[in-house]
Amino acid sequence: MRQFLDFEKSVAELETKIFELQHVEDSSEDVNISEELNQLVEKVEKQLLALYAKLTPWQKVQVARHAQRPHALDYINTFIEDFTPLAGDRLFAEDHAVVGGIGRFNGQTVVVMGIERGSDLDTRLEHNFGMARPEGYRKAQRLMNLASQFNVPVITLVDTPGAWPGIDAEERGQAEAIAKSIQTCLRTTVPIVSVIIGEGGSGGAIALATADKILMLEHSIYSVISPEACSSILWRDASQAAQAAGALCLTAQDLLKLKLVDQVVAEPLGGAQRDPQAAIATVKVAIQEALDQLKDIPQQVLQAQRREKFLAMGRQDA
Repeated sequence: MRQFLDFEKSVAELETKIFELQHVEDSSEDVNISEELNQLVEKVEKQLLALYAKLTPWQKVQVARHAQRPHALDYINTFIEDFTPLAGDRLFAEDHAVVGGIGRFNGQTVVVMGIERGSDLDTRLEHNFGMARPEGYRKAQRLMNLASQFNVPVITLVDTPGAWPGIDAEERGQAEAIAKSIQTCLRTTVPIVSVIIGEGGSGGAIALATADKILMLEHSIYSVISPEACSSILWRDASQAAQAAGALCLTAQDLLKLKLVDQVVAEPLGGAQRDPQAAIATVKVAIQEALDQLKDIPQQVLQAQRREKFLAMGRQDA
């Protein structure tokens, strides 16, 4: 069953009517209401066009967090062939929040990894709601080093509210693990393409998104802090999250304008959650285009350009 966001109430009412009419048509051979159904479908499309053409930053946050958006494993299982998952950081444990391994993307061997949120209660608990611990970031480092060793490109899929803030993670060096992961990204000798597919939260996201090409889905977000946390700090009131979302410039469009990401990838009408397979197919094409742009760049030049790319952030005119 499709889940609707608060601002989609008008669409929800129309789609409820469509469902009821379809049920009537299916249960009675004498009733032909196809014309009315077509009119309602057109109304839904118009409503979605109107709504999604003027989403506020806070509404973008809601869309980016939608439970029915495709997650990292959905992308991996769809467009990575012969995927062989690799587990563990060889230091402490396996972190199920970070999934990764080796496979073939359009026939080319790649190392792919992503932060997985889970799609129901059981899988969300298994993947810790997409919040990685230090061992997850150390596993990411191991995979990036493996990619450099075998000279294969890296694809990362980012969807996380942020790194796990628990005491256990701090005891095992969460900050160091994130910093080392960023350093490993900068030192990697092969192309790295990163896609923000939902929520890119703080250092937990940039640890896997320090890439040559950073792509963002149209309704994804990427920010140093969540709107709720920002609101709690600035106004001592989490209810001001909508205002904080506007001030944070966290939408894909804002970040492209600020030159913090390289490309905004279009989503199906109404967001990736309405047509996950179409969204995944579009991302697949965008990743291939990015890899094609990077494949002929010499290793030393690639590393230097990646380093300069991040050093220049915040210094360029928007």
